[in-house]
Amino acid sequence: MEQKQRADLLFTRYPKLQQAYSLANRLGEVYRISTSKQQAFKKLALWYNDVEAAKIDSFKTVAKSIQNHYLDILNFFNNRSTNASAESFNAKIKAFRATARGVRDINFFLFRLANIYA
Repeated sequence: MEQKQRADLLFTRYPKLQQAYSLANRLGEVYRISTSKQQAFKKLALWYNDVEAAKIDSFKTVAKSIQNHYLDILNFFNNRSTNASAESFNAKIKAFRATARGVRDINFFLFRLANIYA
């Protein structure tokens, strides 16, 4: 069975699933299609309204996060860059810190961290 046929079958039986799938795709389209902050802001606002109407708890949580941080989220459209590299580096530091539990000499810890990741 083809993926489209499976999706059609699922969406026929579970319309909420189709609604959730559509909302998820539309949120991704905001980032793929929008070329400016203003355009993205409008699309996010329309998406937010549809999430409110859908009454799907998981999406309400996402929508609330977007609502609370929309200015930071819209900064992506300034030069289409994210803070993913900083987040990745923070994860590496946390993992390194977890392996070096009980370190009392902070200067030596920072020295080792700099030698490994610098």
